[in-house]
Amino acid sequence: MTRVTSDAPNSLPTKTIPIKQSRGPKKTQQSFSKGIRESLSLPKHLHISFCKGGGGTKSEMTAKAKVGSEELNSSFDKLMMVATGSCGVEVKMKGAVITEWKDIPMELLLRIVSLVDDRTAIVASGVCCGWRDAICLGLTQLSLSWCKKNMNNLVLSLAPKFTKLQTLILRQENPQLEDNAVETIADFCHDLQELDLSKSFKLSDRSLYALAHGCPNLKKLNISGCTSFSDEALEYLTKFCRELKILNLCGCVKAATDRALQAIGRNCNMLQSLNLGWCDNVGDVGVMSLAYGCPDLRCVDLCGCVRITDDSVIALANKCIHLRSLDLYYCRNITDRAMYSLAHSRVKNKPSLWQSMKDRYDEEGLKSLNISQCTALTPPAVQALCDTFPALHTCSGRHTLVMSGCLNLTSVHCACAVQAHRTLSSIPHTAH
Repeated sequence: MTRVTSDAPNSLPTKTIPIKQSRGPKKTQQSFSKGIRESLSLPKHLHISFCKGGGGTKSEMTAKAKVGSEELNSSFDKLMMVATGSCGVEVKMKGAVITEWKDIPMELLLRIVSLVDDRTAIVASGVCCGWRDAICLGLTQLSLSWCKKNMNNLVLSLAPKFTKLQTLILRQENPQLEDNAVETIADFCHDLQELDLSKSFKLSDRSLYALAHGCPNLKKLNISGCTSFSDEALEYLTKFCRELKILNLCGCVKAATDRALQAIGRNCNMLQSLNLGWCDNVGDVGVMSLAYGCPDLRCVDLCGCVRITDDSVIALANKCIHLRSLDLYYCRNITDRAMYSLAHSRVKNKPSLWQSMKDRYDEEGLKSLNISQCTALTPPAVQALCDTFPALHTCSGRHTLVMSGCLNLTSVHCACAVQAHRTLSSIPHTAH
């Protein structure tokens, strides 16, 4: 049976809860408990041990938790507050009022867990094997970004249990994750669709190779700041994760090269959003390959990609008719030719008159453009672009056309800014 003991004084009451027998091996269970205790900073006097029960034809699993009754009741009250909300009604199950935490049915438990924060959900999964099994099979989204230390151990403990995860956020302030954690995720979390590994400086190509084989259903991947990944490993990943729709490679200077972008263009035709910020190895060959291979691109961030020229923007304008957001910050090789190409794409792809107003709104074209520090641009070209796309604004409070550092573009204004100026000018001044 499973016995939870404590070094606290013997005067504390004891509660016995029948639970479902865990299928996990002893070593995995102990690792699970140890990882949770270390990562969540649980009290040192709390020990969790596993032993096999006997007697009869079936083994009976019980958990004896020596906990202060006030603490137990307080925890139960908090769960009930979450379950009932502000209505103040009693929670009932088949006509019986739930008065103790051990009486909570698994369906209600999962409902409560969906409303609390992830740290609380993990703590609840350590109460007993029954709760652990229910939560691990029912939880599909998890964020461990709050974990400031021992995140790697926590992932190693949780991944084998939380096998139904579809979203996993592992964003870090200080690098903690190592390749063995990502490999464990790939080994057990095959349903994963969204994964955030940003700022995981310790990860190597091993992680990408593992994800390629273990998580082929990935649709959203954030590996921004992972500076150790190579373009070879990224190319390999794209051969297996062909359903990617959102990919963040910001700062991946070794991985984001023309070679990798050509592979993305060949394999990830469903891609809609790509962040290549500050990837200075990206050139026209790579961006043009993306434009031709990923026609559904809607959001492209090329800030700091100093090697690209007008050819990249022209390819995006001609091939990606759904493009809504484009960031060209500090791309100083961009000239008026690129701006006129974007404006011309709007005219070329203008919706037919028979389409509904909603369709027209959806097809408005560019809604966000950053051309800050693109000092080669002139006012006529940018004004033509601004006039072509009514969603681009220079007016106060909206600023979807960002031109910081372009002192020669101060005369460019959106239509509503011009209209506001005309309205203000038409107001008669009171004679003094």
